[in-house]
Amino acid sequence: MKHILIILSMALLFVACKGKKETSDDFKYQIDKFADIKILRYKVPGFENLSLKQKKLIYYLSEAALSGWDITWDQNFKHNLVIRKTLEEIYKNYEGDRNSENFQKFLIYLKRVWFSAGIHHHYSNDKFLPDFSQEYFTELINNSPKANFPDCFKTKEELINTLKPILFDASIASKKVYQSTDKDMVLSSAGNFYENVNQHEVDEYYKKLTDTTDKNPISYGLNSKVVKEKGKIVEKVWKLNGMYGTAIEKIIFWLSKAKDVAENDLQKQTIEKLIEYYKTGDLKLFDEYNILWVQDTASIVDFVNGFIEVYDDPLARKAMWESIVNFKNIEATRRTEILSANAKWFEENSPVDNKFKKKDVKGVSAKVITAAILGGDLYPSTAIGINLPNADWIRKEHGSKSVTIENITYSYDQAALRSGFLEEFAYSKKEIERARKYGFISGNLHTDLHECLGHGSGQMLPGIKAEDLKNYHSTIEEARADLFALYYIMDKKMVELGLLPSLEAAKAEYDGFFRNGLFTQLVRIEPGKDVEEAHMRNRQLIAKWCYEKGKDDNVIEFKKKNGKTYVVINDYNKLRTLIGDLLKEIQRIKSEGDYETAKTLVENYGVKVDQNLHKEALERYTKLNLAPYSGFVNPVYTPVYKDGEIIDVKIEYPDDYIKQMLYYSEKYSFLPFYN
Repeated sequence: MKHILIILSMALLFVACKGKKETSDDFKYQIDKFADIKILRYKVPGFENLSLKQKKLIYYLSEAALSGWDITWDQNFKHNLVIRKTLEEIYKNYEGDRNSENFQKFLIYLKRVWFSAGIHHHYSNDKFLPDFSQEYFTELINNSPKANFPDCFKTKEELINTLKPILFDASIASKKVYQSTDKDMVLSSAGNFYENVNQHEVDEYYKKLTDTTDKNPISYGLNSKVVKEKGKIVEKVWKLNGMYGTAIEKIIFWLSKAKDVAENDLQKQTIEKLIEYYKTGDLKLFDEYNILWVQDTASIVDFVNGFIEVYDDPLARKAMWESIVNFKNIEATRRTEILSANAKWFEENSPVDNKFKKKDVKGVSAKVITAAILGGDLYPSTAIGINLPNADWIRKEHGSKSVTIENITYSYDQAALRSGFLEEFAYSKKEIERARKYGFISGNLHTDLHECLGHGSGQMLPGIKAEDLKNYHSTIEEARADLFALYYIMDKKMVELGLLPSLEAAKAEYDGFFRNGLFTQLVRIEPGKDVEEAHMRNRQLIAKWCYEKGKDDNVIEFKKKNGKTYVVINDYNKLRTLIGDLLKEIQRIKSEGDYETAKTLVENYGVKVDQNLHKEALERYTKLNLAPYSGFVNPVYTPVYKDGEIIDVKIEYPDDYIKQMLYYSEKYSFLPFYN
């Protein structure tokens, strides 16, 4: 499932300890900071050295990636497009005091809405409320006489009366993704995947469609909204001439241009199949596209574009729209090629039960990439690694492609220099020195192992589907991949293959992962809240389970020094054994579709927060004046024309977050306010 994220990532909170290397680079990485967020830039090294054809391909694919701008907003919440338009019109046209404290609070709220593509926090999924009053909201609208507010409202009063409860009432649409089984998860989630239906109705609808004997099962529901109309449940498919059709039309337009400058015939066929899928919405064509895409390992330029990941659906069916355009970092890809070449060895030596191992490891390809553009659910906050496709049968029969996005991890690393985070939360000078020396290397290798081999490992028993684990599927899948990476990064094979200089580097990864999973990731959570996001649950599940199971041998210890708490690993080898034990059980859970055990594991270890630790983490982190979440502005690609033909594509690195967001809304708003 197949993202390792830094919004969704283990590395963000301890990125400051990921190999802090000094640099003479004077590029300004951090350009803005507000609320709990910092905005960064990323370089695209090597773009200028690409051929003209490759540059044109990146430009066209980038336009396709940006053309889905509206889709993600609407998927997150059905009122988001109206909200965005209203807030942007206020920002551009308000004639009151723009230097006032209230207007600055409005600006922070607008920036947060942009960052999350809506009014729900991009990580916790909780609705965040404005820090200004309802009365001031009314004043903002009434004192923006030149604003072009959404035309689906006849008057300003109607607009105000509609948006006030949505924005200011904490009980309305309070959570984008509701994952607890104490309520109906469909009715309790604000995401725009279902309307006028409940969880039981959705489950029954898809149960009738699913053929449990099909060895190549369709990912039913991946690209549609389920609604009840006139008492009948129907799917509104996301396709040309369907839901989101006006945006998909633009995506198809740019993909068609990209097809004509494809690097080879297979890549051209892949893009053609994606276009055919977008036109029809036929999920069989989506599978055919994925099979072609995973086979294309020769192209330098590559992309992801479509309805891909199901993290934001509590039933793990509906996929968010996303895109990333990239090209291969040939030098850095050496390490992932080594992993791919040894995939069979890793599968055979895994601690999991033999019946859950792949008998024949096929098509595991991996590379290190340079991101060229981020779009949809991968913008502004993005993954640091991706492993696709998601369909287990395609992965088993045709393989998978894994990437580590190194220019993104490098930007995080550079932005984290001299943050003081490591010094505050690492127990000893030895830990700090080890992290500085090896952290960047081991962190990237963890991502490689997680994406290239972790997600690609193992097999499910016949008839078992990912949806069998329901709301726990994403957490279990990410735990499986992280455990795989943690287990093997401490194997001497890493040194033998030349991927690590020594197992001291692996210890740096263990230090950071368990410090984060048990303690420092808590700074992302509001006081009194549970852990909600799947990747955070995964990390706490692993760390807390290993801590509890290793108590008798004091494998992991909470130590006190000068009144502060620290996470200390006392026995790295025993910890690796525990990791292997948990990997074995997690693989069994996935392979057998064991929902009840998945629920027990996640709820017992991944959800609840130690309130004393939480309070201490927040107090110590606050003093550092850091932001726990990061996202990016994209570079800008401008074609250079001569006699009507593109003769070059120039790249620029903007440093204005507000300007980019307004530009995207102006250029790429293709959907009606309500879909």
